[in-house]
Amino acid sequence: MSDVVGGLVVQAYRFALDPTPAQDRDLHRHAGAGRFAFNWALAAVRANLDQRAAERTYGLTDPQLTPALGWNLPALRRAWNTAKAEVAPWWKQCSKEAYNTGLDGLARALGNWSASRTGRRAGPRIGFPRFKSRRRAVPSVRFTTGTIRVEDTRHHVTLPRLGRIRTHESTRKLARRLHAGTARIMSATVRHTGGRWHVSFTVQVTRIPQRPQRPQQSVGVDVGLTHLAILSTGHVVANPRHLAAASGRLRSAARTLSRRQGPDRRTGQRPSRRWRQARTRLARTHARVANLRADGLHKLTSTLAATYDTVVVEDLNIAGMMANAKLARHIAEAGWATLRRQLEYKTGWQGGRVVVADRWFASSKTCSSCGAVKPKLPLRERTYTCRHCPLCLDRDLNAAVNLQQYVARSGRETLNGRGADHKTTPVVAGGCEATTPHHHPVG
Repeated sequence: MSDVVGGLVVQAYRFALDPTPAQDRDLHRHAGAGRFAFNWALAAVRANLDQRAAERTYGLTDPQLTPALGWNLPALRRAWNTAKAEVAPWWKQCSKEAYNTGLDGLARALGNWSASRTGRRAGPRIGFPRFKSRRRAVPSVRFTTGTIRVEDTRHHVTLPRLGRIRTHESTRKLARRLHAGTARIMSATVRHTGGRWHVSFTVQVTRIPQRPQRPQQSVGVDVGLTHLAILSTGHVVANPRHLAAASGRLRSAARTLSRRQGPDRRTGQRPSRRWRQARTRLARTHARVANLRADGLHKLTSTLAATYDTVVVEDLNIAGMMANAKLARHIAEAGWATLRRQLEYKTGWQGGRVVVADRWFASSKTCSSCGAVKPKLPLRERTYTCRHCPLCLDRDLNAAVNLQQYVARSGRETLNGRGADHKTTPVVAGGCEATTPHHHPVG
């Protein structure tokens, strides 16, 4: 992922770690310290709010109330530094960045809740922050100061208070940029997901402007379930269905986990060692599926961004499609939203652009030869046959060709007389999307 700031690009590099048992305990200790700081600060904020609410019931005015506890990061940090010697006498065992991670997370959560409550934040309403549980919270810690370095061995990284940790994979992609002086590490986040630790470096990268291999050509990309993507050139990208392929291993791992002695909060029962092993096995199976999916999407989007000057995609109502219980899992597995997001920033790296076709553009119903639009096109009809011209081809390929022609044909009237031939305007990636859910057929 990345974000453009001025003439630079803020990019993330993620590597798997192979810590020693002692380093693994230190990482869990730092993550637990951040969770402790989060819970302590949240308890202080709730106590302050409850106290002020109770005082208002006594008829006190605002100047007479207990002073409000600030919700921003500096205020929470000052409150923590005042009380840490009493509430956490062991605080010196961890880096200050661990506590800052928890306080920063709470400040963001409170800010999002306040903005959502007052209407300054779009989207679904956000609830008040809740306490983090040791069993449910994902262990993570973020370092912004101190020694954050990628070693010359390209198989080790150095983090504050944790020292030198071996990486499971080579760090050469980031090390080359650091040695060339075209990258600067801004922060590092260590997170435990998929049964292992990962470190993500937020890096400010100076990228050399590039041009696509075919600077004057465009390509339409129609996504689907039978095939992940169909290009207007006729190339078909198969849908690997990694989740379906791993369903047997996932069921076996989940069944084994259910038969182990797990934790029970009611009785205070602690999980057994075999339960932890089974949970790690299940988590790594899920992580492998996610990694395979991400690898395929990255390869596809990198190829499209490096080859074509303009990539045209559809503005799909994925949330509405997910309401279909029979297709929801398959749609989520395909990763259409991730494909579009990756195209948006990768085309910017290559000097190209992404054009998002209007949500009401009938790419599947429109003839790519004469522009006639069919009133109806059932999903079972996989071949598009035009009644106004001899065109007859696969419906997904026809939709991809229409997407390729979208920029040139937008604004021209179609041959349909049922109100579907309104003029459409190309929407460049990053614009506003419709908020009203509409159900569209897949494909």
